[in-house]
Amino acid sequence: MAQIPVAEGLFVETERGPRLRAARCRACGELHFPGGSDCPFCGSESCEVEEIGALGKLHAGTVVRTAPPGYSGPVPYGFGLVDLDEGLRVVSALEITDDEELVEGLRLRLVLRTVGRGDDGKDLVAWSYQPENP
Repeated sequence: MAQIPVAEGLFVETERGPRLRAARCRACGELHFPGGSDCPFCGSESCEVEEIGALGKLHAGTVVRTAPPGYSGPVPYGFGLVDLDEGLRVVSALEITDDEELVEGLRLRLVLRTVGRGDDGKDLVAWSYQPENP
């Protein structure tokens, strides 16, 4: 089945696995996600894309048991804040459906997950994090 990202430019599949597409400002050095050419910290227009987020650790999370409006992917699913090894904190879906497993500091790795189907019948794909050693 063909797949399409939920939004262009947020993540990419590489030979090393999926990565988030962030941007680092050449003027102030700050990293931001999602990436863009303008720096949200200093206003510079000199940001360069970096592929990041392969690994991180759970900062906080919860389990979503009811599908939000417009979402047709699997329920339940985890949702939380992930502190990436590169120093950035991102909001992400989590491949954890048991509250007991949502332990602060849990090592996580980036994966791609199907979250629904587009109007063209293709699977919609987004990023998510799962335990590093499931």
